[in-house]
Amino acid sequence: MTTQEIANNLVEWCNSGQEARCYQELYSPNIVSIEPGGENPVANGMDELAKKGEWWEENFEVHSTKTSSPIVADNWFSVRHEMDTTHKPSGQRSQMAEIGIYQVKDGKIVKEQFFYDSEE
Repeated sequence: MTTQEIANNLVEWCNSGQEARCYQELYSPNIVSIEPGGENPVANGMDELAKKGEWWEENFEVHSTKTSSPIVADNWFSVRHEMDTTHKPSGQRSQMAEIGIYQVKDGKIVKEQFFYDSEE
């Protein structure tokens, strides 16, 4: 798959509630995922990425999400993710947006990095 095809699939699957399909079909087993902060700002490999996902599900109820059309440049693409969530421990509902930047190599996403304002 080309970078454009991977980007298009990620957007389509995120917007149709098939995020798990992205991890199964688009991601390298050696994925590196980077967040701007938190307990584990870097996840290396699918096992650590799965733990990051488990933490997210334990801590947030997701009411809605929307992912923008991708911008592709060579082996990179970016999208805007918008989320309406409730933080389960506090009950605080909020809307947020983040920019996700993805690197593609050998037909798989090998790196993702997210940029957003955090309260830390």
